[in-house]
Amino acid sequence: METRTLVAVFASPMAGFLLKYAADLGYRPLLFEPDPEHQIDLAGVKRVTEPTAEFDETADVVVTDHHRDGIGPVLRDVLACPVRWVGIIGSPRHRGPHIQALTDLGVPAEEIARVHRPIGLDIGSRTPPEIAIATLAGLIADRNHRPGGFEFGG
Repeated sequence: METRTLVAVFASPMAGFLLKYAADLGYRPLLFEPDPEHQIDLAGVKRVTEPTAEFDETADVVVTDHHRDGIGPVLRDVLACPVRWVGIIGSPRHRGPHIQALTDLGVPAEEIARVHRPIGLDIGSRTPPEIAIATLAGLIADRNHRPGGFEFGG
């Protein structure tokens, strides 16, 4: 099995659970937090302030806070990397703030469309640990070319 990287963008409660559970699933966890003032306690997790060589075709990137300032430049920089998958948390009932932020930066529509939203499986999750589990389940389904949920294939 190839080594996989899971990048949580922004130090948030959800990022803490996401990276903790990801390590148990065989991912190499990585926190991308551009603001040194925002920190969470994540023992053993590498932290970066900008995309690195680890943002490659084995990396899944999850933006864990859709209200943070600077979301446009952060996503623009992530989309410039050859990452396998990019997603941002948020309700499907509302237009994601990343769309306008990326449009304002001149990011082409086809690149903006690479950003998945909502993310994870629809299990009714509300708390940071539940959202992390739903997100990881969705990533596992996607990597295994499965629909997730209760549709079973061969």
